[in-house]
Amino acid sequence: MSTLYTKQDIKEKAKELANMLAQTEEVDFFKRAEKQINEHLRVQEMIAEIKRNQKEAVNLKHYGKSEALQQVEKRIDELHEEIDQIPLVQEFKRSQVDVNELLQLITNTVSKTVTDEIVRSMDGDVMRGTTSKSPFHNC
Repeated sequence: MSTLYTKQDIKEKAKELANMLAQTEEVDFFKRAEKQINEHLRVQEMIAEIKRNQKEAVNLKHYGKSEALQQVEKRIDELHEEIDQIPLVQEFKRSQVDVNELLQLITNTVSKTVTDEIVRSMDGDVMRGTTSKSPFHNC
């Protein structure tokens, strides 16, 4: 008979996995890139300006000032384009993608493994993804 695990057991293993992830090359690069972004004066100024403009856009929208809103939204877009041209920001965004891909890999692996184990435990067909032998398949 197989071992039954509790939610707490799973949570502890998830924390262990999270600690392992936090010590990967991808996460290490992400942390270093984020630290550099936080210390980059021009980037921080631009982020602050984007936030100010976003607040202004909310107010303009609330008061129905569509022409002024369009101008503020255009300025926000310009700031985003400008900030995206900074090599440090490009590196940071790439590192975010890398970390997200790693998390997605883990999610997909867990999901597939659980599904496969359910199918196997029910004498199903892993290749077909069915949990019982179908009388309609002679294979």
